[in-house]
Amino acid sequence: MADIFDLLADETRRELLVTLLATRVHGTPRGELSVSELVEKLGLSQPTVSKHLQRLREHGLVTVRTDGQHHFYKLDTAPLRAVESWVADFLDEGEAEQTDAATAFSAWSGADLGDTLGRRLADGTHQARAAAADVHGKVAARLPKIGKRKGIDGE
Repeated sequence: MADIFDLLADETRRELLVTLLATRVHGTPRGELSVSELVEKLGLSQPTVSKHLQRLREHGLVTVRTDGQHHFYKLDTAPLRAVESWVADFLDEGEAEQTDAATAFSAWSGADLGDTLGRRLADGTHQARAAAADVHGKVAARLPKIGKRKGIDGE
């Protein structure tokens, strides 16, 4: 899960996702854009767009369809649904309102909210892991004492 937050922390990748989402919602019937169309819409170089699309594809956030020499990319929301489910566990019911994906992605594009969210979630994950390790350590430290009381250690 940490990989997807690293992926979403990059502004260019968020812009690509927003553009593909807008295409799916308001654009072409297939909801796809070619690399050259993405280059034109975002005003980035073709190598930059291709590099970021490759990363998004590796993590399942986009799918690609090849037609001759043209590659057409489409948003795949399944990995984002997993993130949404994980984040929802941290919100109380009053805060866990259903939000439109387009609104969320629009908010992320052009703002550093994705960076902030990624850092906070990574920090939260680190704190949870540290707390779990601390609890594990305390339980492990008590095990020899429990064993001695019950005569397990051979005394």
